[in-house]
Amino acid sequence: MSLFSKRIWIDIEQPKTAIMFKSLIKKFEKEGLDLLITARDYDSTYQILDDFGVKYKKIGRHGGEKLEDKLETYITRLKQLFPLIIKFSPDYFVTFLSIEGARIAYGLQIPSIGFNDEPRNKPVCKLIHPFIGNIITPECIPKELYIQLYADLEKLIRYNGVDEIGWLSEYAPNPEILERFDLEKGKYLIMRTEPTYASYLIDKLKPEETMIVKFFPQIFKEFPNHKYFLLVRSKKQEQFLLNRLKILSKEKNVIITQYLPKIVDLCFYGALIISGGGTIVRESSLLNVPSIEFFPGESAPQEKFLIKNGFPLEHIRESNQLVNRTIDILNQGPSPDRFKISSFKEKINQFDNPIEICFDYVKNKLKPI
Repeated sequence: MSLFSKRIWIDIEQPKTAIMFKSLIKKFEKEGLDLLITARDYDSTYQILDDFGVKYKKIGRHGGEKLEDKLETYITRLKQLFPLIIKFSPDYFVTFLSIEGARIAYGLQIPSIGFNDEPRNKPVCKLIHPFIGNIITPECIPKELYIQLYADLEKLIRYNGVDEIGWLSEYAPNPEILERFDLEKGKYLIMRTEPTYASYLIDKLKPEETMIVKFFPQIFKEFPNHKYFLLVRSKKQEQFLLNRLKILSKEKNVIITQYLPKIVDLCFYGALIISGGGTIVRESSLLNVPSIEFFPGESAPQEKFLIKNGFPLEHIRESNQLVNRTIDILNQGPSPDRFKISSFKEKINQFDNPIEICFDYVKNKLKPI
């Protein structure tokens, strides 16, 4: 049954959401739904949406590291979104973790659904859970963690898998990225900094800091002919790396940047992915790429889930140990079937796709009675 004339508002507040919602947006468009897509200025969110050709409205920005700035930008964004949503009058609201979106949808009695695989983000969860209609969460994350943060058990929609499956289920690698960056398969690394602006890291690291400066020089010394992408989350982190890696940052095979296009393709053909956050290493390990997380905290349930199911992911916090493990992986080189689609596709298709779950749920709710 056609859903033509129904309206959906989608708010995209971070890079992961931009990547994850690409296929969801296409599914809604195929149903003839009228979409309003709003997005917040944070990290590479706008660049990803632009690369995907998504039409969206730029509304607000991330508040940064200070609590008072986070609150102020929240208030400002609410004011900017409110008249837009009143005029659009959506039949449904879809988000990942948009505090402003959840609050407006609740206040205007708009049915809503969101995703949440990050109960470590306690302040955000406490502000969203009481207002959102339903929350799609991985079964590997204990439901008690959501309930402690004011989630209603009856609102939880659980699935067997992790969020990253949502965009990798339909993924096919494109080798054109190798020519674009003058790369050789299995001869380069991507290193991603920690999300220091996240509320759960504010007390652990300064906004500009990254542990990459502690282990990168040793790795480069051992493999000076590999190419290295140091992917930062902010200008402050970029400047920090430039200051601390003064000599290495001038090497032609060291690229420090806040954005990389076609990041999934770059991950797939890489030798190793090392990150201070979870999304990119969960993504790369699902692609059967050796992956190391150095997040300065406990392993998230999603990482434990992937390790338990045999995906090549490790959580190493100690710099010397990380260097030694990296050397082992690079010396070993890629396995014979590493760059075949079958090396990851069949395995991830054994699990649930959260995008399909969201699409089916919203579609059923919007069907005329």
